[in-house]
Amino acid sequence: MAESSWPGELLVVAAQRGDVDAITALVSGSHPNVRRFARSLCATPEDAEDAAQEALIILYRKIGTLRASGALASWMFRIVRNECLRRARTMARDRTPPWDGFAPSAEEEVLLRLEAGRVAAAVAALPVDQRRVLIMRDIQGHSGRTVADALGLSTAAMKSRLHRARAAVRHMLGAAPDATPEGNTDGNEG
Repeated sequence: MAESSWPGELLVVAAQRGDVDAITALVSGSHPNVRRFARSLCATPEDAEDAAQEALIILYRKIGTLRASGALASWMFRIVRNECLRRARTMARDRTPPWDGFAPSAEEEVLLRLEAGRVAAAVAALPVDQRRVLIMRDIQGHSGRTVADALGLSTAAMKSRLHRARAAVRHMLGAAPDATPEGNTDGNEG
């Protein structure tokens, strides 16, 4: 597949000098490349579109700060990469379900691994009785009744241990105290 070329150096120089027509042509000519790069880095098509738009706005506003006219592509790629990473961090912080079937980029995979490592360490640090309940209920997805029966506990005791385990993990991860993980604690099926 032939790669589209970036706008020429003369256009970049004219845009750096403030020529409005050159700036408009530069933004328009850069859009396909910026968009393609954002799609390869961002978690979702929506994030990619937003990151590409943000990068083009920065290009429009700050073209005069570009030091070398030949560095346009690397400057724009850096802006897009930073915007995609910012969005991935925001998504992780907000605990939004990531990627809805789209493969994460390398940067997103690293962020996910770091977060997964933190969660695994927090679960491993739990007392054994709490860890067993948490793993069976929240990770393996067993019903509250099944977990209580398997561990020889009353449903109330299972719920209490699960609540303490979740609270301890949230505390270790620094999450807000009233954030609740997926799954209920009522011991009912589902």
